[in-house]
Amino acid sequence: MVAAPAPATAPHRGAESPDAGTAGGDTRLPPLALAGIAVAVIAGIALRLYSRSPLWLDEALTVNISRLPLSQLTEALRHDGAPPLFYVLLHVWTGIFGPGDVAARSLSAVFSVAALPLMYLLGRRLGGKVVGVAALVLAAVSPFAMRYATEARMYSLVALLVAAGWLVLVATLDHPKPGRLVALGLIAGLLLLTHYWSFYLVGVVGIALAVSAWRHPDRRRPRVLAIVAIGVGCLVLFAPWLPTFVYQRAHTGTPWGVAPSPIEVATIMLIDFGGGPKPEGQAGAFVLAALTALALFGRAVDRRHVDLDLATRPGIRAEAGVAGVALLLAVIVGAITRQGFASRYTSIAFPVVVLVAAYGTRTLLDRRIVAGFLALATLLGCIGGIRNVVTPRTQARQAADAITANGGRPGDLVVYCPDQVGPDVSRELPAGYQQVTFPDLGDPHFVNWVDYAARMKAASPQAFAEEALRRGQGHTIWLVWMGGYRTLGQSCEDLTRIIGPARPDNAQVLESSRSIGEKQSVWRYGP
Repeated sequence: MVAAPAPATAPHRGAESPDAGTAGGDTRLPPLALAGIAVAVIAGIALRLYSRSPLWLDEALTVNISRLPLSQLTEALRHDGAPPLFYVLLHVWTGIFGPGDVAARSLSAVFSVAALPLMYLLGRRLGGKVVGVAALVLAAVSPFAMRYATEARMYSLVALLVAAGWLVLVATLDHPKPGRLVALGLIAGLLLLTHYWSFYLVGVVGIALAVSAWRHPDRRRPRVLAIVAIGVGCLVLFAPWLPTFVYQRAHTGTPWGVAPSPIEVATIMLIDFGGGPKPEGQAGAFVLAALTALALFGRAVDRRHVDLDLATRPGIRAEAGVAGVALLLAVIVGAITRQGFASRYTSIAFPVVVLVAAYGTRTLLDRRIVAGFLALATLLGCIGGIRNVVTPRTQARQAADAITANGGRPGDLVVYCPDQVGPDVSRELPAGYQQVTFPDLGDPHFVNWVDYAARMKAASPQAFAEEALRRGQGHTIWLVWMGGYRTLGQSCEDLTRIIGPARPDNAQVLESSRSIGEKQSVWRYGP
């Protein structure tokens, strides 16, 4: 749902334009090129299917919530802060295939693979067959897409719905048939029920359609119908969830992060879309940036020269504008409401960024240069994808192994500080241990985000430690902790200072790693 209206003079966006060149209009692909495309797509799909890392916090928490009976899901999400669609789908999926790491993540892989043919169709409609192929390849080998295809979270579903909504919207503006209008409204509503940043995207699309309808009366009817379809779909599907959303907005949020500036968001997004801060990711970001610049500003002169039009070229301007404004609006609202940011939220813009970059191939009249760009993107993407497969996202498995390898046994008390380190470590720990979380002595399988900062500030490490020592009488106490969380202060360090003198037989059995995102440490306190 990221497309603005196509010009009336070019209802079929793949039509040849004066500066399209052979890259945009020549549909002949030699056998070697077809083989290269097949290899890139197959490699991209294969790298979506597996990651060696155990589930990290957000994934483990998502799986734990989704495994609850559906009748308890709304109440659980009131304390979590997320919309329900992915959790419902994952509930059904894990009910069939089980809650193991590969099984839970495979739903996201299915969504990510399903988006690939849509990206080809979008690119082809936008700029011809070569642009379609470029969109397919860039999406297939994207390390960003691979990462979230191997994560039991909703971001692959967001990208799939955005791509599907964009395709339906363009078709609706050409011919607003009832089935297309229903599909458009359905996708818009489902987006809101998948991730709340979709509000910005859907809202900006609606505004863009309204402006176009006002400026171009001859195109008003399909745009008005599209606006109505989107509005009705959002109202019908989201209205039952509205009371929960209002509660979440008042009591949950992102206490773990701070609001960034627009420049920070743009930089982080581009680097992560390219593959992350590693060298291959930075090079991938450069490839995307170069193609995007060609798409927005470039005009082919001949096979070796491209002119730059600083006013931007019209072919992709609307799509890029809608995505850019949606992200800018999200950042501004986040800054005002003091909401944190993670680059995964930009999944709402990922399909359009790929489309814009793919459109840049129209500016390159020499297909060998186009092939070079795509080959480089494939190489860098596969390096990033392999890194994603082998890189651990958490020390959860190491923490569990450290407990069992150092004499841990059923009945021992495992303390998690803060509660955010509980979901992934408890998933790896054998059954039979007592387990509690700081600050509420709660269930380690869940995190209560309601008024989180205030509860952390009010918590007493002394009172918590005394209760932990009481519950752990006669048993070894294991403290699994990680410092550096916002709102936590020195609470976990205080626990070590309080429990240590009461249990002199103590030792650190796992040190936190500098190279892993979630860096749990484990201390053993003998009985």
